[in-house]
Amino acid sequence: MDLGLKGLKAIVTGGTKGIGRAIAQTLAAEGAHVAFCARNAEEVAQTAKDFAGYGVQVLGKVVDVADGPALAAWVQEAAAALGGLDIAVANVSALAIAADEAGWQRGFDVDMMGTVRLVNAAMPYLEKSAHAAIVTISSVSGREIDFAAGPYGAFKAAIVHYTQGLAYHLAGKKIRANTVSPGNTYFPGGVWNQIEHGNPELYKTALGMNPTGRMGTPQEMANAAVFLASPAASFITGTNLVVDGALTKGVQL
Repeated sequence: MDLGLKGLKAIVTGGTKGIGRAIAQTLAAEGAHVAFCARNAEEVAQTAKDFAGYGVQVLGKVVDVADGPALAAWVQEAAAALGGLDIAVANVSALAIAADEAGWQRGFDVDMMGTVRLVNAAMPYLEKSAHAAIVTISSVSGREIDFAAGPYGAFKAAIVHYTQGLAYHLAGKKIRANTVSPGNTYFPGGVWNQIEHGNPELYKTALGMNPTGRMGTPQEMANAAVFLASPAASFITGTNLVVDGALTKGVQL
């Protein structure tokens, strides 16, 4: 299937690791021009170098999405360099598990406001696009009470609600908005890789809860996000696509 992404312009937060990197790379492989950000300068430079072979514009920038003015400035810079924006993917998470005040504040600044500010900054450009799409990355922890039931789960649930509100209010402007809710996703250096070695009991328990007998991969999550971002999903908006290998048991009506 041709997703219709060739020549479109996308912006992705957290594009050097895990799901965010896989999303940015898949967009580039499908022919979209991509701007991405992350906090580590070396990883930003290396990722941009890795993506250079796709024959599209690839722009990497060091940005902390919790810094509202810096995030807005980067969106404007990326849109100017790419000649507009068609797709905005809000991916970054603080992974705030601890339920102390600092954890709640970090989750709010990064997960929630990092998403809201990206969308707000991208909106003037999306309104001019013929294929405008917003994709936010939530989590199955936003659907069920699990070990991440503090700030992480609460803000991931809020992101779904926020995105579905966007879908409703922006439908008349032909701007689509959808969410992907990944299940446990394993990759080298990722949180579950760290838990595997640091807390093997929790890792074993989490692995045992999935009837597929494994965790997902960043590419499997990226496939869902990129499809929702693409013109191939032109009549899909307001959806929360759960990609979890049947991990969650709640029925999504």
